[in-house]
Amino acid sequence: MTYSTGSKPCFAAVDDFNNDSRLDIVVANCDGNTISVLLGYGNDSFANQTTYSTGLGPYSLAVGDFNNDTRLDIVVVNRKNNTISVLLGYGNGFFTNQITYSTGFTPSCVVVSDFNADNQLDIVVADANGKSVTVHLGYPNEGFLKQMSLITGNGSRPRSFTNGDFNNDGQIDIAVVNSGTNNIGVFLGYVNGSFANQMTYSTDSSPCAIAAGDFNNDTILDIVVVNRDNDTIEVFLGY
Repeated sequence: MTYSTGSKPCFAAVDDFNNDSRLDIVVANCDGNTISVLLGYGNDSFANQTTYSTGLGPYSLAVGDFNNDTRLDIVVVNRKNNTISVLLGYGNGFFTNQITYSTGFTPSCVVVSDFNADNQLDIVVADANGKSVTVHLGYPNEGFLKQMSLITGNGSRPRSFTNGDFNNDGQIDIAVVNSGTNNIGVFLGYVNGSFANQMTYSTDSSPCAIAAGDFNNDTILDIVVVNRDNDTIEVFLGY
């Protein structure tokens, strides 16, 4: 089965946007400056797309309830004009017009989590052609007001990241792949939503993706990194 999207679809996510217990699809259309939402019928088929405008060059996206109304919302990374777009959901499969927030240079990846333990989702964006990761802290009824830049170093070009509690202190930390300097940077989180300076670990050439999991069953998160130029992955065991 094939379904139409906007121009040059480049990223997709699935969730239940209209609370009917059936999975739906949202797609970022890189050249169309839109996202497409396709509602699922629960019988292996989907409705035709409904499109929503974004910034320029939507490149990736994530889903979460950003205003704590029990309705799923969408955040989109706009690579070509250095913004993110937040589209709040009505709970029936439809969304508001975008609200935009500035990011660093050439955002490429987005993750949502509650970094300051206030029961409000926050947004983190990797700035692929810059030297930072941008953190947007969420506030009830006010959107995302506080923006912090976590410095990854000159020429670092952070490309991808993951989050988790890497030091078992109950706080969410961030691990980022720095493709320009061939390392990963780990930012340990504090309860107030701020982070320590990065600790770096060398990788092979051109790391481009990262994930975390407990690979040796010691209850401590480990990290796997994909190195594009030499066809390898590396595993970093946590202590």
